Amino acid sequence: MSTETTTKEILRGGQFLVKETNCEDIFTPEDFSEEQKMMRDSVIEFNDREIVANRDRFEAKDYALTQEVMTKAGEMGFLGVAVPEAYGGLGMGFISTMIVCEYISSGSGSFSTAFGAHTGIGTMPITLYGTEAQKQKYVPKLATGEWFGAYCLTEPGAGSDANSGKTTATLSADGKSYKINGQKMWISNAGFCKLFIVFARIENDKNITGFIVENDPSNGITLGEEEHKLGIRASSTRQVFFNDTVVPVENMLSERGNGFKIAMNALNIGRIKLAAACLDSQRRITTNALKYATERKQFKTAIVDFGAIKSKLAEMATSLYAGEAASYRAAKNIEDRIALRMAAGNSHQEAELKGVEEYAIECSILKVAVSEDVQNCSDEGIQIFGGMGFSEETPMEAAWRDARIARIYEGTNEINRMLSVGLLIKKAMKGHVDLLGPATAVGNELMGIPSFDIPDYSELLSEEKEMVAKLKKVFLMVAGSAVQKYGPALDEHQMLLLAASNVLIEIYLAESAILRTEKNVKRFGEEAQKEQIAMSKLYLYNAVDTVIKNGKEAIVSMAEGDEQRMMLMGLKRFTKYTNQPNVVELRNIIADKLKAENKYCF
Repeated sequence: MSTETTTKEILRGGQFLVKETNCEDIFTPEDFSEEQKMMRDSVIEFNDREIVANRDRFEAKDYALTQEVMTKAGEMGFLGVAVPEAYGGLGMGFISTMIVCEYISSGSGSFSTAFGAHTGIGTMPITLYGTEAQKQKYVPKLATGEWFGAYCLTEPGAGSDANSGKTTATLSADGKSYKINGQKMWISNAGFCKLFIVFARIENDKNITGFIVENDPSNGITLGEEEHKLGIRASSTRQVFFNDTVVPVENMLSERGNGFKIAMNALNIGRIKLAAACLDSQRRITTNALKYATERKQFKTAIVDFGAIKSKLAEMATSLYAGEAASYRAAKNIEDRIALRMAAGNSHQEAELKGVEEYAIECSILKVAVSEDVQNCSDEGIQIFGGMGFSEETPMEAAWRDARIARIYEGTNEINRMLSVGLLIKKAMKGHVDLLGPATAVGNELMGIPSFDIPDYSELLSEEKEMVAKLKKVFLMVAGSAVQKYGPALDEHQMLLLAASNVLIEIYLAESAILRTEKNVKRFGEEAQKEQIAMSKLYLYNAVDTVIKNGKEAIVSMAEGDEQRMMLMGLKRFTKYTNQPNVVELRNIIADKLKAENKYCF
């Protein structure tokens, strides 16, 4: 653990909203160590050779290829990056696991899904919740790819309401085993996995329980046919049926009734890893669209020189830049929190569980933001390709189809939006994040007379940083009013939660982009970061518009009369630029750099 980790204060999850973050205290992709860069380059080479080169076979539903490449990934050590060395893994830090996930996931959504399901929700529950005997027995096989794992949570009647599953586990008369009966659906890797993490209910327990179940067809386990899906076509996705499947009592995962907690914590890790999995996909989509736009001529001009195309490319690059910044900012927070807990005497299991759980808000934010950005990016990619983008001859239509699932799995984006705000309010109730003090201060500020002094914004990005601080006031104003008005019943007002979450998401992404750029300007100089400065300003400009729309929607829906007028005045005050950016100029700066490099180069 670095000295830096022990000496600086690490913000708790959600505290970004109420505490100032110095740019020196965040981690950026420009901070990758030499070891991390070597790992990244190794994964890129593997992805290009084994996955990208076989794109047509993946699209033709070659399930055997998915299994074959997964085996090769295991031989390379990529399946065990996050697994401790004691259990056959590489035992690398959280950032390194993010890097591997990012760069191995962009060749095919089919492989990305298989990889994510195996390494995340297939392996991690045992690593983090298993007994020593369970870990010794199963994790080395999973870490090396000798066995593959799958995760059986979803049922026909239990999707977002995961704890409502009907699958049962009945203890035998001799107390030595359970019999599992039930049906699971949308199970990734079902067709070739050797091990299931299965969630079932014992008797009338309030919460489900987790079990480690070996995939043995002679033990009452049958599979449905492969599902025909919009995308991720070579990802094996089947229903799994359990009919008196016998599971030894020693294969219960964690404690009885702890299954829902296991499921939720596994999904927290899955959410930030999903964000990582979308990043290099955006990078490749942007680069492919750029290269096509450079070659494609219309009206005797390369379409890359048309303003309409430059605008698209600039926005695609900008959303990726912000997504990268936010993802690795959160990943380093998690890694530092894990290190602190281990230094304090926690086991690896407890340190990682609590480290990720601490930043569940940020994990949900990232899952939503980056999954939607990759969908938008692929959609614009198709548009830049025009008619060719709609054809299977080009990679764009597959990228678009594969991207669509990212907004659904690991908890739908709607669930994650509401979760991010709900968790923040719960943290405030527990005293982990002081929302009340800052929200009260914002209320007092609204009652006061605003300053008409013209601030000094001569320092680079100073106005942008102040704008982010003001956007935080919008969230505090809206969320504070909603909590005051509805109290515990706020959960029932989902549209308000969605609007508030959209504000929260934009704050985190915009601030992350600005802090990344500010840190790198101090290291590399302003001229070297000209385009990054433009992207930070452009992202913030778009974020302000999103905040205005969602803030207004929330205010007019829950406030009336003088209160409504005061809050709308506050919204206007807190979203007002002193110096509006020249948006067209910003996009031109970004697009011209992309054209010069002929790839996403930031």
